[in-house]
Amino acid sequence: MPVSDMRALRAIYTHKLLNPTTHKSLSKPSLIPLQSLQNPNFSRHFHSTCRLQRPEEPSAVTDSLKTETNSSSSGEIRRVWSVFGPASHTLVTPRVANKSSDVQEPRRESESESVSETQKGLSSLRNGVKESERDKTPRNVNKANSGTGNYREMARSNKKGGKVKTSWVCSSCGETYGQWWGACRSCHAMGTVKRFSESVEDADWGKVSGFQVSEKAVRSWMGKEAGEGGPMRLADVNQGITVTDRRIPMPGIFGSEVERVLGGGLVRGSLVLVGGDPGVGKSTLVLQMASLIAEGHGLGKAAPVVYVSGEESVQQIGSRADRMKIETEDLFLYSSTDIEDILEKIQSLNPQALIIDSIQTVYLLGVAGSAGGIMQVKECTQALLRFAKKTNVPVILIGHVTKSGDIAGPRVLEHIVDVVLYMEGEKSSAHRLLRSVKNRFGSTDELGVFEMSQSGLQAVSNPSEMFLSEQYSDSEYLAGLAVAVIMDGSRTFLIEIQALCVSESPSARQVNGVPPSRASMIISVLAKQAGLKLQENAIFLNVVSGVFLKDTAGDLAIAAAICSSFLEFPIPNSIAFIGEIGLGGELRQVPQMDKRIHTVAKLGYKKCIVPKSAKTSQGTPGFEDIKIIGCKDLKEVISNVFK
Repeated sequence: MPVSDMRALRAIYTHKLLNPTTHKSLSKPSLIPLQSLQNPNFSRHFHSTCRLQRPEEPSAVTDSLKTETNSSSSGEIRRVWSVFGPASHTLVTPRVANKSSDVQEPRRESESESVSETQKGLSSLRNGVKESERDKTPRNVNKANSGTGNYREMARSNKKGGKVKTSWVCSSCGETYGQWWGACRSCHAMGTVKRFSESVEDADWGKVSGFQVSEKAVRSWMGKEAGEGGPMRLADVNQGITVTDRRIPMPGIFGSEVERVLGGGLVRGSLVLVGGDPGVGKSTLVLQMASLIAEGHGLGKAAPVVYVSGEESVQQIGSRADRMKIETEDLFLYSSTDIEDILEKIQSLNPQALIIDSIQTVYLLGVAGSAGGIMQVKECTQALLRFAKKTNVPVILIGHVTKSGDIAGPRVLEHIVDVVLYMEGEKSSAHRLLRSVKNRFGSTDELGVFEMSQSGLQAVSNPSEMFLSEQYSDSEYLAGLAVAVIMDGSRTFLIEIQALCVSESPSARQVNGVPPSRASMIISVLAKQAGLKLQENAIFLNVVSGVFLKDTAGDLAIAAAICSSFLEFPIPNSIAFIGEIGLGGELRQVPQMDKRIHTVAKLGYKKCIVPKSAKTSQGTPGFEDIKIIGCKDLKEVISNVFK
């Protein structure tokens, strides 16, 4: 049934209740025509079977009318009925006092007059419905239902897209509630709780961003200009600027290793991120860098450097500096986790560099989330980046890593910073490798090699032999040991590879420091192309000093170590191996062969097994003391080495 017809039925029922008559029951049901409110051309007829009773006669209709007697005026009757409000879509219960004098003596009417009068009442009620719909305000609404309209108004405002902060405030005592109450729970006053709305755009929530914090810090930064000029010519930018003006030098053996990775010193105004596993020595490395910068040997004068730690107290940092014998007077220590507080406190020092340990412990007031969260890490890094670019002060950040080895926090963190350094090293080994993963001011192929000692990190003078064990004379104990020449970046390393073949053990395979897929391929090629029966042997591979071998130039050394252990024939300690193995057993050339051979010759090796296609350095200056043997495949390697 359409909604308009339902409203008309309710209107008929209400009209009969509001206009009781003294008609006698009709002899037969009357036919009442009704037109739809929305579609005037559509009409229906309803059979009226209700008896029009006198007010004093008992019936189901009169029983539904609630009456109450007023004590002040005897005989006065108040009649209560419910009316459906078409605008509010709720039942409204107004109270109307009818005096006994207003009740007229009922009189008889004919059936036609009754029908015509009912139609008149219906038409008048129809007009009232239209007016109420036009006004969009419910008529005869009780005060108890006023909260419903407020909630609808709030919902309509939210649908429009504007965010509104709504609260309910008592106008008497000022108590605030999250929802509407009829009476204030604090002062118990009725009808004093009013709705108070405030748009989000107009409200001051105290939210800040890294851009706002950095701009505020730069404005008051020791008189330095924070404004940005217009575009400049390249010649004007580079005019009169020396290398010292662009980079902060770090002299000494330790400083030269760091400069190698950074690409020639610490760039002014750069943002450097140092990551690594817990306990690998990140804080020790950065503290030594801060000491070198503060001493100012490369600049000719001392300059203050601020080391801020959010994980340790000033006394703990001082204890570590004392153990490392750092006595620089211009190195300032501070313990804080508030970025705004840090930038405010260092203004009076005008430092040469700023160090934050670590980025996961600092926070910005007004940014959602706790310290270390995605939004906090991002906004704090943005604030420090703009601070570094505006003031030309380099900032070094220390970052924690996750279980997978990535820097904790959002991935965008590595995109924001200028340089990303990773510090690697096994806990069982004292050697540490500083690798550049991202560098906007230099190459990412460089590698810094350090050794952890009681007094801090020491640069390794000859990293090519740091992974070599003590050399013994030729004996059966050297069976299964081969030396590989690999490169990491621009650095050349010689590492030892050990292999063990056991025929009495069940078939098993254990690999440490070599990719398992690479080891399986080399073993299969030896069994197929070289004719070694390795299927019934348990094979164990290990790379000395915990190095993970990624360079394919170590394939030939792995195969030579397996052959030495299987044949029980020791390899002379004066032979090194360089080459990649193909699936057909052939030896393939690797990049920078001359540099590898030069390193082997400098360390005193007499022979070097290389692919035959790479045998071009024989007789060149510097290679007179070493014999280069070129082999075509694995069978030639076995015949030249194991004879």
